[in-house]
Amino acid sequence: MLDSYHLQVLERSLDAATLRHRTIANNLANIDTPQFKSQQVVFESFLQDELNTRAGNGKLEAYRTNQRHLPFGNVGGVAVPQVVSNPNNFIQNSGNDVDLETETTELAKNQIWYSGLTQLTAGHFQKLRSVIEGGGK
Repeated sequence: MLDSYHLQVLERSLDAATLRHRTIANNLANIDTPQFKSQQVVFESFLQDELNTRAGNGKLEAYRTNQRHLPFGNVGGVAVPQVVSNPNNFIQNSGNDVDLETETTELAKNQIWYSGLTQLTAGHFQKLRSVIEGGGK
């Protein structure tokens, strides 16, 4: 089963996918706006760095059974998605850098990613429901 940290990772990943969808939609809505600079969401690299640090710190990890106990191991937060300027080289005559093909491709990839995350989250809560109900007895 997932512990609270992994559930937080799923939650932040869903937040990142939602933010990415909004950012891409904003880019597409401004495709004809002169001088508009597209944006993108950066999250996966931050999350990967955090997970590598968490797994590769070489320290023993443990769970606290009571919040008053001293923290043991890595108790850091979960990576936060950020919106940044898109560093692409595609620029139209109007100074706009939105590429329709790239944006629609990223939107489709993000939809698949979001769908997978929702399935993982739903599966987690289905397992919890099964445990609470006594395993189907």
